[in-house]
Amino acid sequence: MNSKRRIRVITLGCSKNDVDTEHLLSCLPDSDFEFSREDGSEAVDVLLINTCGFIGDAKQESIDCILANVERKQRGLIGKIAVFGCLSQRYAAELPALIPEVDAWFGARKLNPVLRYLGVSGDADASTARRMLPSPYAYLKISEGCNRRCSYCAIPSIRGRHRSVPVETLVEEATGLAAGGVKELLLIAQDSTWYGLDLYGKRELGRLLDALSEVEGIERLRIHYSHPDGFPVDVLERMASNPKVCRYLDIPLQHISDKVLRAMHRHVSGNWTRELVQRLRREVPGVALRTTMIVGHPGEGEAEFEELLDFLREARFERLGAFAYSEEEGTWGASHLPDSIAPEEKQRRLDALMSLQRSISREINEARIGTAARVLVDGYSDGLLVCRSEFESPEVDGEILVGTEGLATDPATLIGSFLDVRITGADEYDLSGQILA
Repeated sequence: MNSKRRIRVITLGCSKNDVDTEHLLSCLPDSDFEFSREDGSEAVDVLLINTCGFIGDAKQESIDCILANVERKQRGLIGKIAVFGCLSQRYAAELPALIPEVDAWFGARKLNPVLRYLGVSGDADASTARRMLPSPYAYLKISEGCNRRCSYCAIPSIRGRHRSVPVETLVEEATGLAAGGVKELLLIAQDSTWYGLDLYGKRELGRLLDALSEVEGIERLRIHYSHPDGFPVDVLERMASNPKVCRYLDIPLQHISDKVLRAMHRHVSGNWTRELVQRLRREVPGVALRTTMIVGHPGEGEAEFEELLDFLREARFERLGAFAYSEEEGTWGASHLPDSIAPEEKQRRLDALMSLQRSISREINEARIGTAARVLVDGYSDGLLVCRSEFESPEVDGEILVGTEGLATDPATLIGSFLDVRITGADEYDLSGQILA
């Protein structure tokens, strides 16, 4: 008789939650647990749900997921449900009474209580091991929490103050990931710009890049979630000179209007932001910049929105995501800035901004036709190799789809390999290419 407990984990939200789940699962011994299929078609003894509670849509997705699985539990397909992550951290006082069918609730700041619930004595909070599906890339969470107090953001109240992971610990984790076939590391945090201040008394993102560059098997390092205020400019030297550091930067700017930036508590001005973007382009030739913008924030009138559109035309970001402002309880903005802009107007502005960005993205992509690119093969599907160059990040950016006609080897064996390709086609999101002889 199989005495193992069958367990399944659902992870919602951002890549930082994925990393938490992978650390947690690394501590579950194979002798005691059997992992169910990802599609959820099998009955399980324990279901873990790692939730997101950042904005309204994410919260609703988490609630919907919990309720759907409560219904499956009532049909006898799930033994126990345990919920952890940002949603249960943020609403720890309310959720147990609202959804009593859930057997256990845990927060987001510590993983070990979840292990104890499962009867496991490991230390997920200190683990550098990860249980993950084979992949050419992996996220590396370099810090947790945030000391900034942007007026619209609930993350500091959910995740707590900034805590950097020591360089040596991250090198150990990266070494293990490389041994598992990972070639590219995506450095993530609530604020990667702040890295090192709490441990070393100064920003040490550059030092971390140097250390990770020495890990055998790691060929690419990519930086995400960099707040513009206090950006460590020594990182630009690494991006320009170290071939392992991608000429790519995810730097959420949120807006350009001084009035809106002040209301957001971003601690930067519009002119300062423009100068930073110019410096990035000047000191790292060819850099691809990803940013995010918020439309409909309190204080954004038509003039401020037009200024934002003009800035997009000027800066020509290679990648951009945008959101309509969502008032979040517990934030400074919710208590001090009335959300007076109608949802329909927010949506109009969001549509206009993204329409402009799509045209910019198409022009930038079409300019790459005929150029060569060094790509990492992430997968193979429908006769095409799914690839990325240093200018595309997985899951949030487009892909380079490469044909395999006439290929002498099994295309699936190329996953995790680097290839030289020529860009042959482009749309506003993806590129197509062919392998160079």
